[in-house]
Amino acid sequence: MASSGKQPQTGKNRAFSQSLGHAWDGLRALFHYERNFRKHLAVGSLAVIAGLILRLTLNEWLWLVLAIFLVLIAETLNTIVEAVVDLVVGQHYHDLAKRAKDVAAGGVLMAAIFAVIVGALVMLPAFMRWF
Repeated sequence: MASSGKQPQTGKNRAFSQSLGHAWDGLRALFHYERNFRKHLAVGSLAVIAGLILRLTLNEWLWLVLAIFLVLIAETLNTIVEAVVDLVVGQHYHDLAKRAKDVAAGGVLMAAIFAVIVGALVMLPAFMRWF
């Protein structure tokens, strides 16, 4: 994802700002190209709004934020695996390519299940404090 008019970088970053720029490019690419990342971000945002409404404790916030970021990181790693596998195998089918993609997707599913469990354990008691 080279910027227009610039030569693509093939060597190491020379400065922290350069590394940070590449990281922001990666986050923009995730948001722009990955529908599931946007869905996870939307659900995480709803969880944050619910947490604000329910006035979660610091400990509850820590668990909730951990769960949200774990799902987003898992989706990021899944995207990396998919891109590298597609780069290597192209349009050809390979059992190992399928396995790599399936395992990466399974990691996202495990993170999402963890997030649902954390959400239930944090939100339900917080909701019950209202009554």
